[in-house]
Amino acid sequence: MRIALISDAWHPQINGVVTTLTNTVAALKKLGHEVELITPDRFKTYPWPGYPDVGMAFLCGPHLRPILKNFKPDAIHFVTEGSIGFAARRYCREFGYRYTSSYLSHFPEYFKLRTGFPVWISEAYLRWFHSESARVMVSTPSLEALMLAKDYPLLARWSRGVDTDLFRPREKSFIQDERPISLFTGRVAVEKNVEAFLKLELPGSKYVVGDGPQRKILENRYPSVRFVGYQQGENLARYIAAADVFVFPSLTDTFGVAMLEALACGVPVAAFPVQGPKDVITDERVGILSDDLQWAVMTALSLNPENCRNYALQYTWEKCTQQFVDNLVPMV
Repeated sequence: MRIALISDAWHPQINGVVTTLTNTVAALKKLGHEVELITPDRFKTYPWPGYPDVGMAFLCGPHLRPILKNFKPDAIHFVTEGSIGFAARRYCREFGYRYTSSYLSHFPEYFKLRTGFPVWISEAYLRWFHSESARVMVSTPSLEALMLAKDYPLLARWSRGVDTDLFRPREKSFIQDERPISLFTGRVAVEKNVEAFLKLELPGSKYVVGDGPQRKILENRYPSVRFVGYQQGENLARYIAAADVFVFPSLTDTFGVAMLEALACGVPVAAFPVQGPKDVITDERVGILSDDLQWAVMTALSLNPENCRNYALQYTWEKCTQQFVDNLVPMV
């Protein structure tokens, strides 16, 4: 099958959407599909308000249309709802092409936290954007229930996976600070609620692997915390595997691939009992969910790393990519 994937999120961004898309594309090619990625690197971009590291390709329609015409896809999927997705949606409506889309993040909440932009306006746009999709793909049961309550039509499940060859148990000696090591990975931004982790009174050492607009503020506020910036590949896996507990303080993530990466490394998870963690951490032997995050961290330290690893092995990119393919519809 010839599949066109439209996304406003792509490298060099480092986030769950890019991780999902990168691994999905690799798995699609292994399954024998031909993929055309239409992402910001193919257009002139401008910084998105509140997200200076995210380039938006405004008015990209004239360049996007010939790419799609030349590729002649059998199916088209909108990964995100940004300017490239908008242009592709307009193209499909003009010619009567069918398409699918995915709801990957609570962007209205993120955007309000960063800029103060009213949630209801962003939500109205997203509801309009997905209103004519043949299927809207969501990652978890709780997200599906939330979307149904908001009258989103024709929902389908597209779960997430983890590279269990890269993310695996390793020597803890990679980090030699006082133990236990409590670690967070991800964007250091207000929507990730990182400070809820940093202000906990925990024994040992705290590590933050990631970067973002809040980093300098939080570094100054919490000088004892080790901020090591963005890490990728082997380095990222080494940091995670060297931790004793993975702390996921977000209240807004729709999934949280980083939790799977930690579990695959044999590292238990501590998180709040909210959407995302409730769908990923469904076994109390691998993670602790509690409104008392400090208690969750301390309790998670006693969990068995082997159980964590075995739990993560059921989440493969191959399995969820086949799920994705099954959800696609012919363009005509």
